[in-house]
Amino acid sequence: MLEIITSSLPSLLSAMLKFTIPLSLISFAIGMVIAFLVALIRTLNPNFGPVGKPLWLILRAVISFYVWAFRSTPLLVQLFIIFFGLPSVGIKLAPFVAALIGFSLNMGAYGSETIRAALLSVNQEQWEAAYTLGFSTPQTLWHFIIPQALRTALPPLSNEFIGLVKDTSLASTITIAEMFQVSQQIAAQNFEPLLMYVEVAALYAILCSILNVLQHYLEKRSSQYLKGAAD
Repeated sequence: MLEIITSSLPSLLSAMLKFTIPLSLISFAIGMVIAFLVALIRTLNPNFGPVGKPLWLILRAVISFYVWAFRSTPLLVQLFIIFFGLPSVGIKLAPFVAALIGFSLNMGAYGSETIRAALLSVNQEQWEAAYTLGFSTPQTLWHFIIPQALRTALPPLSNEFIGLVKDTSLASTITIAEMFQVSQQIAAQNFEPLLMYVEVAALYAILCSILNVLQHYLEKRSSQYLKGAAD
């Protein structure tokens, strides 16, 4: 048993470093950019006048449909549509690119709701006070609203990132040789599926535990100024 674990461990770690971790980090980064833009569009109500307002409302409707669609369908189905479905209309993507698009869009939809809720949680008086001091809307967002919203959004976004790391195992279904698929390949060779699946589960658990520790550290750091103010 120990020999099987030690012999398979390098392949699993290599798959983690080559696919699981990069796919998680890049998808989360892109997803957060999407989430932030979507949250702003769905939260702000700029005055564009009679001409721009209908276009803004159409944009918000499209954005709302995107969020609804990705939050209402399974991630696995989304990956299959992107990788196996799009080629039927002439769009063929490499497995890693397809997974990156699927995970990023899914994370953007879920993350946007978290960020939107965090933005709405900031007291409206903060906006009014900033406008009174002569700050524009972008300046108010950057200097006052976003820092407070990020502190509120940090715990749920961290949880979503940890969930994304585990969800990367679904990339095996579109032929990406990440950790789970590699464990399946090794299990097919040594006929020890239970041992291999327990081993890959342990690696996921270790990785997510490290992320949990980092999450608690970031939450503690982000709350330091509040404790200082209270003192």
